[in-house]
Amino acid sequence: MTAERAVPLMTRYRGLICDLDGVVYRGAAAVPGAIETLNDLTADGVRVAFATNNAARPPDAVEGHLRALGLQPGRWSAVTSSQAAASYLSTRLPPRSAVLAVGGAGVAQALADVGLTPLRTTELAGTSVAAVVQGLGADVSWTELAEVGYLVQAGTVWVVTNLDRMLPTARGAAPGNGALVAAVQATTTATPQVVGKPGPALFDLARSRLGTEPVASLVCGDRLDTDIAGANAAGLDSILVLSGAARLQDLAFAPPAERPTYVATDLTGLLQPPVRLRVAPADHLEAGPDALLRPHFAGNRSVIQSVVAAAWAACDQGRVVLSDRTTWHTLEHHLGLTRP
Repeated sequence: MTAERAVPLMTRYRGLICDLDGVVYRGAAAVPGAIETLNDLTADGVRVAFATNNAARPPDAVEGHLRALGLQPGRWSAVTSSQAAASYLSTRLPPRSAVLAVGGAGVAQALADVGLTPLRTTELAGTSVAAVVQGLGADVSWTELAEVGYLVQAGTVWVVTNLDRMLPTARGAAPGNGALVAAVQATTTATPQVVGKPGPALFDLARSRLGTEPVASLVCGDRLDTDIAGANAAGLDSILVLSGAARLQDLAFAPPAERPTYVATDLTGLLQPPVRLRVAPADHLEAGPDALLRPHFAGNRSVIQSVVAAAWAACDQGRVVLSDRTTWHTLEHHLGLTRP
């Protein structure tokens, strides 16, 4: 893992589009070092847009959580997939159109903020709606999922905030909005309009908040299929942090569309020299992860780039790459990548 220059990564960028769950916090608790890093960045003038696929909470609740964790005032704000959904519908529906809001409080508030009329399932009472927005909520019920299914089967516009099947929490992995969308999809052949990551809408909304050009914007996330794939689709550089959903093995087996520009253990990597990831040249393939468990590699985090580069090259060439999870977990331990 070779640092390109001995200067912090964020000196290359003016704006940061940063995920939250698994990056800044897990559940209610902050990821170690995350808040301190963000305070340092914003104090240096970096603009931060916290872009999250989690639609359950409104932006002010998200921002209150961040302040409670110790994030100091600065040029930062929260942007949610609920806001992206509301923005999408506001350009397609007349003002005050009724929309069924399924999910946490953030879904209904985002719709109201753009001049639409959010209705809960209990408020329908025969009222027709122009669209349905389905987002994550801790109290989403079978009755609500069934109502979404009935409306979608009847041809109602179906917008979902995201398709994340898993949500990292302090206790482990929990079902995400994608799991709830899958339940509705079991009742219909309709395809929802997805506005969150990895689509461009949330990234565009976040970058409009930052006021930065693509070349000056960096995406930071913990999921390859949403944060990193979305950054690549939007033409933005990205950094994968290994503090949330993705592990080293996931990174090593990532398809080209989900490969980040950089990798770091956690957000503190933004304050360190950049670690750029590249596919290894065919004549420079190094040993696989099993060979890197030798004693002289223990604790040598500089081998991460070598492992990933070799794995990417092997995958692209159709070669077999060691997939035993026990070996990969052991390698993470040797490299100091296990979570506290």
